[in-house]
Amino acid sequence: MKRSFLLLAVLVFVVAIRPDTAPAQVRWQVGMRLGLSIFTGYNLGGGAANNILNYFGAPAASTSSTSAGLQIGPTAEVIFDKRYAVVTAFNINTEAGTPIEWQNTFKYYFIIPGSQIRPYADAGFSLIFATGGPYFGIPFGGGALFPIAKNLYIPADLQFGPVFLPGKTAFAIEATTGIRFEI
Repeated sequence: MKRSFLLLAVLVFVVAIRPDTAPAQVRWQVGMRLGLSIFTGYNLGGGAANNILNYFGAPAASTSSTSAGLQIGPTAEVIFDKRYAVVTAFNINTEAGTPIEWQNTFKYYFIIPGSQIRPYADAGFSLIFATGGPYFGIPFGGGALFPIAKNLYIPADLQFGPVFLPGKTAFAIEATTGIRFEI
């Protein structure tokens, strides 16, 4: 995990600082997320492995399960050069056991000439804190920021990704919106 974090930090540093341009002005965005989170585990079976997954609402004798809930939490973003950003979010989910997710992603904004809508793609890592863990996830996805006033945006965001549990891999889907304010 230390190697992955170091690799991500070096990648962000190399991409954010390009020698062919003047230093970019760094901007911040802060806001809240609100939306739907879905967690699906595969081949859960019974016994000890199933006890670990009960916080996501898995039935005791199920071979697979899906649990949906609301997701809410604060988010902060550092934007470099209008195209690159590093984002952190602290999400609380309402599935059984109330899993909490700390998500960190690298975001790339696509520039569309003449448009105020800011589409993006992102990928990163997350830690999910719940009974029996923290667990490691790899979220990726994208969305767009829709301007509603000066420096105020409404995002539409969709994240996918595996979550690695002890001996199992599950899948998370998060469809969120919220509010963002650019400082």
